Amino acid sequence: MKFFINNPQQVVDEGIEGLLTDPNLTKLDNFPEVRVVLRKNIDKNKVAVISGGGSGHEPAHAGFVGEGMLTAAVCGDIFASPSVDAVLSAIVATTGEKGCLLIIKNYTGDRLNFGLAAEQARDMGYKVETVIVGDDIALGEDVEQRGLAGTLFVHKAAGYLAEEGKSLAEVTKMAKKVAEQTFSIGLSLEEGQKFQNPESSRLDQSEAELGLGIHGEPGVETISMDNAESLMQKAIQKLKEYLPAEEKEYALMLNNLGSVTPIEMNILLYAFQKSELAERVKLIVGPSQLMTSLNMNGFSISMLAIDEEIKKALTAKATPVSWFIREFGKISAVESPQLPETLPFKASSNSAKEESLQKITKELISLEKELNAIDEKVGDGDAGSTFATGAKKLQELHDQLPFNNDAELLITIGRILARETGGSSGVLLSIMFTRAGNAYKEHQHLGKALNEGLQKMKEFGGAEEGQRTMIDALQPAFTVLAEDGTIEEAAKKAREGANKTKEITNTDFGRSSYLSEKSLKDIPDPGAEAVAKVFEVLTP
Repeated sequence: MKFFINNPQQVVDEGIEGLLTDPNLTKLDNFPEVRVVLRKNIDKNKVAVISGGGSGHEPAHAGFVGEGMLTAAVCGDIFASPSVDAVLSAIVATTGEKGCLLIIKNYTGDRLNFGLAAEQARDMGYKVETVIVGDDIALGEDVEQRGLAGTLFVHKAAGYLAEEGKSLAEVTKMAKKVAEQTFSIGLSLEEGQKFQNPESSRLDQSEAELGLGIHGEPGVETISMDNAESLMQKAIQKLKEYLPAEEKEYALMLNNLGSVTPIEMNILLYAFQKSELAERVKLIVGPSQLMTSLNMNGFSISMLAIDEEIKKALTAKATPVSWFIREFGKISAVESPQLPETLPFKASSNSAKEESLQKITKELISLEKELNAIDEKVGDGDAGSTFATGAKKLQELHDQLPFNNDAELLITIGRILARETGGSSGVLLSIMFTRAGNAYKEHQHLGKALNEGLQKMKEFGGAEEGQRTMIDALQPAFTVLAEDGTIEEAAKKAREGANKTKEITNTDFGRSSYLSEKSLKDIPDPGAEAVAKVFEVLTP
């Protein structure tokens, strides 16, 4: 495909700069290391409402920053969660005594990064509440439900109450109420194509997908291509299975997932208007691009059960750029808040540990393309880049690391990964290394410390061994080391664990739970594969 871009590496940064020609918006001055878009004029006597996530969903999330909606948006890389530091910066930059609400779409990376930032902000004395939105009904109620375009209803309702000067408790209560009453489903004819590593379509001309997410994941069901009315009816029928049984009034959001033309969107709206469900719809948002998946040729519909309170919140004035015509303004920046140091310990030398870390980082950097290729088949294609980014930063800071103190070294690695590595893997590994460093102070045993760190990772991340994650390789390897086994034995167990993930095709956790058995069969989990490769390179 052809794109209107300059450099694929600069797409997110330059897209945000273009948005910042809105004279009502600004950014933190350590952009683009931290990508936070915020209102130019912030009233810290009101609750701050912050959301965000991966880029590639424009105009969400930065396009909804403005009076009556978001106070700030935190932007990650394409389909990748923003860093903990970016979220923390947004909180510190916008939050006063009344506190802050974080609106989080239900993806592991977003939950972890926003959740850890919330905890750090609370430690700094800020009042922070979180609301997790899972409006996608495609996967049923037995697994984690993803956050889709219905999240924007939550932005609007929470933003209205915050603008009215309501308390953090009142704003949070409204956000939770709207999140619980919102239901969404997506349907697509073709996947969105990334600016790098374009993929061939998994669908032929006779197929469409129902029940897909916004990160290029396969749909829950492959259906036959049909006319607009038939496809819309299939989406509606799926949605109706989860709507409340009692008669309700609704607000409808008809969202263009990227590349559907305006006339097609109107045809889809016409098809919806002919359905029985249309009689219960009182308000509509769209049809327009609201939360896209790059250039995906598809749409999503979201239904929010409304009452007078919600109706008032939705219809109140709001000024974000995605909702009205604006003048062309100049880009500006405000001072970024100072965050705690990443490297709190004095550098020290230990040749054996320095050599081991050099081997690990070199291996992860060399595996970037290989792991990305695996992740393209079972995820969003950035696993290799995530590991490589962390490895490059560790190489860059090599001479500043405390190699001769195991506890300090582990804690420092954890801090670096939290601040420099996006996505859920970076945060999970940060949690693991941080806890391992603290545990080492108690045990003076590296294997036991790492194993304790892994248990903390499992506690925060929610996954267990056998659920097709990096834990399938880490757990057996760390168990060996905790029991004074050799690195060779640990490497063997890590490889066995990684290979087993090829056969795990049914899980209720993480991104793999969204995919069919056919999509997962014979493909290893990229995180587990990375762990196995690291242990193998450490084997004498």
